Amino acid sequence: MDNNEKGSKRQGINLKRKISLFNGITIIVGNVIGTGIFLSPKGVQLECGSPALSLIIWVVCGCITILGCLSYAELGTTITKSGGAYIYTLEAFGPVIAFLQMWITVIVVQPADMAILALMFGNYVVQPFFPDCDPPYYAVRLLAAACLLIVVFMNCWSVRYGTRIQDLFTIFKVLALLIITVTGICMLCIHGTSSGSFHKPWEGTTLTVGSIAFATYSGLYSFAGWDALNCVVEELQDPRKNLPKAIFAAVLTCTTIYLLTNVAYYAVLTPTELIATDAVAVGFAIKALGVVSWSIPIFVAMSVIGTLNSNYIAYSRTFYAGAKRGQLPSYLGMLYVLAYNRHFCLGNDLFASYQTSSSTTTKI
Repeated sequence: MDNNEKGSKRQGINLKRKISLFNGITIIVGNVIGTGIFLSPKGVQLECGSPALSLIIWVVCGCITILGCLSYAELGTTITKSGGAYIYTLEAFGPVIAFLQMWITVIVVQPADMAILALMFGNYVVQPFFPDCDPPYYAVRLLAAACLLIVVFMNCWSVRYGTRIQDLFTIFKVLALLIITVTGICMLCIHGTSSGSFHKPWEGTTLTVGSIAFATYSGLYSFAGWDALNCVVEELQDPRKNLPKAIFAAVLTCTTIYLLTNVAYYAVLTPTELIATDAVAVGFAIKALGVVSWSIPIFVAMSVIGTLNSNYIAYSRTFYAGAKRGQLPSYLGMLYVLAYNRHFCLGNDLFASYQTSSSTTTKI
């Protein structure tokens, strides 16, 4: 146990600080890099009209995200409690507003988000087997349900298993984007600017306020999820140092990867081709990778699993924080504890009475 847990006799049972700096970076990167970078370039290009302005918009979106991250890092190091936005709302506006935000998240936001991600996973896994038609309805949904159950089971079994899954699938999704980037740079070196979009980078530029705003919105969608680590700050090792480091490193990594990935897209696809495809990465793979183009949907599916897992890690702690404060059923605020070969499931009302002596019996 760490220093916080050594005082459990008086303060109660706490979550262990098992999340390292690297785990924190992978949680943020895994949550940010979901399906956005495989879909959003179409929206940015559609509004900007030219590849050059589109790349500038991606840099601007990264800078805006970093500014938001710096503010959130300050909040996380000042209020070192798990729960993220719920805790900050509670501290700033009181329990009523926090209660409303928590229940909207529980009933609407997170269930819908997790369901959409799981369905995306099922669709991308099945799609290579049905290249000329829509994938079977029930196959997609069964795979989505299986994915959700596996992620939930592994995270319930062990925090360490959850972070290991996150590390693994974050590596997979970064690898997929590196494959796209390296392929695009090779195509650029071989063909120069004669193919793709770089022979006329500013052609078709649209500079109206509305188009720039919509393009920025599409780009910022791909950066959503950078606040995930603040939800688990109580489990982060040395949060006052590691939280700002993890947030800044992760967002800087995502910005660099996004910019290089878009350069690769434009090195292979023309603006017309990029707009014509719903999944830019798949269109890129068909044109640049040929017979191995089937691998990109698999990598996208792995990326979705990473995002699903990081969402589960983050928001399960938010619900735990709400239960501790009586705004969700108290059962969600219980912890599963192993002590002297005996298992205890402890609620908040039992924290004070729990002792580590093997002779102690606790009525649950």
